[in-house]
Amino acid sequence: MSLWKRIACFPELEKRMTQYYDGKGLAEIRVQFAAWIEDTLMSQQQPPASDKIFEQLVNSFYEGLKQKLITLDGDNLFKFKIREICTHLGQTTPIELYTYVRNGLLREIQALKEMPQNPYMYNPAVVGCNGMGMNTGNPYMGSVGAHLADVRMTEDTYALPARIQKLAVDVDNMRLAIQGLQGEQEAVVKYFNQTRAMVTPQELEELDNQYKQQYLILCNRKNGVVDDLRRVISEYDTIQDQVIMALKMWQRNQALAGNGAPFHDNLDDIQRCVEMLVDMVSKIHAFVNNLILMSMGETEDPILAEMLNHVRSVQRLLVLSAFIVERQPPQVMKTQTRFAAAVRWLIGPQLGVYTNTPVIECVILSEAQAQRHAANNSNSDMQPGSPPQSSGEIINNISTMEYQQATRVFSASFRNMQLKKIKRAEKKGTESVMDEKFSLLFYTTVVFNEFKISCWTLSLPVVVIVHGNQEPQSWATITWDNAFSDITREPFQVPEKVRWAQLSAALNTKFGSATGRNLTEDNLNFLYEKLFRNEAGEHTEFITWAQFCKEPLPDRSFTFWDWFFAIMKLTKDHLLNLWKEGLIVGFINKRKTLEEILPMQQYGTFLLRFSDSELGGITVAFVDDQGNKLMLAPWTSRDLNIRCLADRIHDLNVLRIVYPKNLPRDEAFGSFYSHHVDEQKTTRDGYVASDIRVNVPAIEGGSVVGTPQHQPQDIPMPNDNFISEFDSILY
Repeated sequence: MSLWKRIACFPELEKRMTQYYDGKGLAEIRVQFAAWIEDTLMSQQQPPASDKIFEQLVNSFYEGLKQKLITLDGDNLFKFKIREICTHLGQTTPIELYTYVRNGLLREIQALKEMPQNPYMYNPAVVGCNGMGMNTGNPYMGSVGAHLADVRMTEDTYALPARIQKLAVDVDNMRLAIQGLQGEQEAVVKYFNQTRAMVTPQELEELDNQYKQQYLILCNRKNGVVDDLRRVISEYDTIQDQVIMALKMWQRNQALAGNGAPFHDNLDDIQRCVEMLVDMVSKIHAFVNNLILMSMGETEDPILAEMLNHVRSVQRLLVLSAFIVERQPPQVMKTQTRFAAAVRWLIGPQLGVYTNTPVIECVILSEAQAQRHAANNSNSDMQPGSPPQSSGEIINNISTMEYQQATRVFSASFRNMQLKKIKRAEKKGTESVMDEKFSLLFYTTVVFNEFKISCWTLSLPVVVIVHGNQEPQSWATITWDNAFSDITREPFQVPEKVRWAQLSAALNTKFGSATGRNLTEDNLNFLYEKLFRNEAGEHTEFITWAQFCKEPLPDRSFTFWDWFFAIMKLTKDHLLNLWKEGLIVGFINKRKTLEEILPMQQYGTFLLRFSDSELGGITVAFVDDQGNKLMLAPWTSRDLNIRCLADRIHDLNVLRIVYPKNLPRDEAFGSFYSHHVDEQKTTRDGYVASDIRVNVPAIEGGSVVGTPQHQPQDIPMPNDNFISEFDSILY
């Protein structure tokens, strides 16, 4: 089922997306060419190696669409729309068309994942990824191709149990065929052994010839069974790859959830598939062994020997891949602070490992240690080995795996771990401790088929801090890694640059999850301007890690991430409800506010925007009674701890109509005011009550004293942006 057919299952969603495409006259195109559009964009799995290649992709899509329209020229139901559509296309550049359609697909996937009881409930449509091994080798997070591949893999995952059941029938038929072949061989051998004792020497030669003929018949039948078994193993390999990919997708989504994306937990479904495969591969292993035993005196069959090694290899891969971190530790981890984590082995009761209650130990590894460990201990290697030396000291780092019969969950929980100290690597260049990644390694040694095997798994990367002021930069490291990493990577490599479309999706996810309301297109355009220092551009440029969180913004002492993170924290801590209600424009530049928006507004209109110059600041821009366009000095978290934003707005009579709602101030903010009982000015203990209120001395009666009408300016607020007015009324 195409993505658009999924959209059509929800009338309101279909209407909304149709309106979006109608903005460029593309609604009919989206419906008519749904499958072609999705397949074309899905094929773009790799990031363009250069702007020239990207331009070729864009032009190819543009020309392909025009060719599609030509093929519909004779379609009476559609031809009346072709002229209108071609007119729209003629007015739209190829890059604009490509970007518009791509963004539309992203919106569709984002909307579908938010729908209840939907198989798209979570594909990483906001941040974008290739899914921890999904679409192997694709680091182009945020590409439509990656998103649509994730969607199709999700559909495949839901179909996996049926495919496994179908293969189980083939495996059972193989069992019957091998049993039949074994029975025939035993009967032939028994017959000729008994007959040889009863025939004369003259008849023995004829008997040997008969035996050779029967032997050839049995060999041919055996070869046929081996060919059938090879086909079964090939199908098994394909299904196991898909199950492991589904598990890697789950792990990839777990990383995106670390950035705030919704997380649809289908781990129980994946475990059911793993358990069925564990049973199935054990049977296949037995089949190969049985065929090897049916050698009938011949030398070792190299085909069967190779087949046996292959089956053992995929069995090991399945068993070890199923050992995962179900509950991740905090990715920004502070020393001397308790935290929890949990691991789970998706094999359930199948191999009987749970009867020995394996003990799991946890150590912390540096990035270099994690790389060496992953290289030296591949998931296909079950040989026991000593764990690497820890880069820190963790207490309460040992737990026992327990099997829950009712849920079939085989897991170990670490509820009270604590990182006592950390050993850091030597820094290079401009590196800081907030750039340094670690990972928790969970490992165990168990007995399986009378052999000891080692099983291990790594957590998502963590950054270790010792002070709260290290938190913002640490979250920059983690946010970038969660959003843009490839799970097949060497731990914990990430791209040094990503396209704006990828970063904007990650920022939208991060901000939306923290504040309860996603960023608008205008908000994202403003963030683009901040990063690229201009308003122009086609929004296809790359942004580097240094631009994101290392290089200060122009004429500022802080980076883009410092500024964005401070706003996110301010909104979450003090402005949450106002932001959700749409009363804060927030991300808009000062020039546009004072020169384009406010000049068109009436007296008393005000707009709330985030400060460009103050970290974690919000300011009020307004029109006074003389037509001046003014802006108050920003309020920060310190100010809003003393008096909330709604009350501060209520204190200033010059603020009358909120933009963009165009509602009277008290109607918009009334429910957010603090409620004081004005009549009761004395308390029971006899003290006289007092109030803290905002006062701007430069404003008298709503106008600005001595300020020319044409000169917009910031209005400073003395005494840390507020003064206390003590209204004392004695009764």
